[in-house]
Amino acid sequence: MITIGITGGVGAGKSTVLDFLAEKYQAYVMKADEIGHLVMEPGQECYEPVIALFGKQIIKDDKTIDRRQVSDVVFSRPDMLERLNEIIHPAVKRYIRRQLELKRQQGQKICVVEAALLLEDHYQEFCDTIWYIHTDQEIRIRRLMENRGYTREKSISIIASQAPEEFFRANADYVVVNNTDLKETWQQIEEGIRKYETL
Repeated sequence: MITIGITGGVGAGKSTVLDFLAEKYQAYVMKADEIGHLVMEPGQECYEPVIALFGKQIIKDDKTIDRRQVSDVVFSRPDMLERLNEIIHPAVKRYIRRQLELKRQQGQKICVVEAALLLEDHYQEFCDTIWYIHTDQEIRIRRLMENRGYTREKSISIIASQAPEEFFRANADYVVVNNTDLKETWQQIEEGIRKYETL
């Protein structure tokens, strides 16, 4: 089994790459963001610790955690964000490791893990290869404005707050350029997969 770690800045079109890998290669895809929500569900590992951190007022009528309230708090309190991350990030990694072991036992050929902070959170510990999805900044700005309704200024400031291009390139094993020609993007993905003859 090969585990591919996918990373890249906001607006790079990582989902497009994940969808193609799932469709063409039946890859099992895990997104750290989605798992972060999952581990906060009632009965899951982070449910009680997050409530202990933020207080019972974040529990909604259906017993789930009000993530909007949580994000409102951490937006203005970097110390609370740090404490939240200390609860969530290790739990997400444990969940992914368990799933990878399960998929290995089930004979899955390709697993894909996507995380914005893949490198910063050391996901390379359990990924066989790290792919960086690169998209030119102007295209990323346009995508954020069109798909998320952000202003140009907000798009630029979000991009600026993330790791620079050089950091991704220095730490990635493979780069997929995902600008406007999808056919080119697909070819690069196929080329990346071909490196693993066992598939």
